Amino acid sequence: MTKLPAAARPSLTRRHMLAGLGGTCLIASPPGFAQAPAPSSKPAAEPKRQALVAGPAKARLRPSPPVDTEIWTFDGATPAQPLRIKQGETLALKLENKTTAPLDLHWYGLRGEAERDGAASFTRPPIAPGETGEFRITPQDSGTLLYRPLRAGGSSEPAGRGLSGLVIVEEKEPPAVDLDLPVLITDWLIGDDQAIQPFVLQGNASASAGRLGSWLTVNGRSPPQPITARPGARIRLRLANACNARIMRLRFDGGKATVIAVDSQPTESFEPVRSQLPFAPGTRYDVTLDLPIEVGAAVNVSALIGGGLPLVRIVTAGQPQVPPAATPALKLNPALPLGVRMQDALRPELVIEGGARLTEDQKLDFTGLDLASPWRVNGGIGSFEGKPLFSVKRGTPIVMAIDNRTAFIQPFHVHGHSFRLLHPLDDGWENYFLDTVQIPERKKLHIAFIADNPGRWLISSTVLERFDLGLWSWFEVT
Repeated sequence: MTKLPAAARPSLTRRHMLAGLGGTCLIASPPGFAQAPAPSSKPAAEPKRQALVAGPAKARLRPSPPVDTEIWTFDGATPAQPLRIKQGETLALKLENKTTAPLDLHWYGLRGEAERDGAASFTRPPIAPGETGEFRITPQDSGTLLYRPLRAGGSSEPAGRGLSGLVIVEEKEPPAVDLDLPVLITDWLIGDDQAIQPFVLQGNASASAGRLGSWLTVNGRSPPQPITARPGARIRLRLANACNARIMRLRFDGGKATVIAVDSQPTESFEPVRSQLPFAPGTRYDVTLDLPIEVGAAVNVSALIGGGLPLVRIVTAGQPQVPPAATPALKLNPALPLGVRMQDALRPELVIEGGARLTEDQKLDFTGLDLASPWRVNGGIGSFEGKPLFSVKRGTPIVMAIDNRTAFIQPFHVHGHSFRLLHPLDDGWENYFLDTVQIPERKKLHIAFIADNPGRWLISSTVLERFDLGLWSWFEVT
């Protein structure tokens, strides 16, 4: 079976500063500002209840040969149907674990209470095989959330066998579109017999770098996903990377793409530079596509892997309609700060080391690598027992340097918070919020946010094999 090549180096999109902002001091958030809204005095509404069963199933991942693969699913579907709730509504999710692995679920994009973050062994014990547990989340922000297993030392296998899904938190005033399409991208490492290959971390140098699959699926099916829509229609894509390790770029061809949200947070609308977006594990985008008015036109969303792999293919058919005149937009989140007083900020540094070395001829050298602990953060591996990366009072501004001294691109996720990516010269920031960022090999980036959600929070690699081997740290907000 032909295997997918490693992902190309991503290109971070650069945007202009927001109007009227500049210099080394960003606009300060108002006194008393809080990222997490204060508890309401109103009686709590009855939560929306949902049951999920995680267990073994079979699925046809490849069209040829026509052989099913034994995977793990939620409710027997791959992927699970997106969970939809309203902003501020509580979702009470009852999860029955019929797999052989302890499970917990992390919610990418959920800000709020730390104990509901879903980092097993850190915020709560995992759900053991054969047991049932409940998750309760109350998203204060609208947006597209990704959930997948996250437990230090035990994330790679349940995610690599297929456990992931989306939560769509509906806006009170959603933009008018003709189709709202969730697009969950998953990477599978399967052999010629279509069976999922063994999960090995310690003692395997290449596996410790990240489990790159041999086949991608879109919403659990072989790509591209075919869509038919009227000429002139507007489609909203909710794109999420649920791969264990595959870093890629997305490209939009044939239609006008506009980004309206990044990592679950609305942004000022912008068109991707060169029609491309970096797409690391854990990353989410909400993108609108305005289709051509010609009948039979094709619009493709592709992963830039090898010569390009189409993920979604949209063909126009039927009676043309008048294209929308207004630029698509979402209301910006008023709970996020306009800026951070950088002169008052705590400035912690997170240094990433380890992994393979890069030889003079640009090849990876794993010689002498300690496979029991190949990755290090600030000289050690992630530990719940040691001191936090930093401990601050609620409302403290943070400017964090993330220094990647390895030969690998490192995608990192800050739990429970949304941050700005600063420009290299400290002269501004990207005009969107993130919770997941890619740090190129041997580069240093700076991020800025208000540490305003009380509790203990992880900052972790979104490459699950690296996370399982200790590539993470944590901070505390009191």
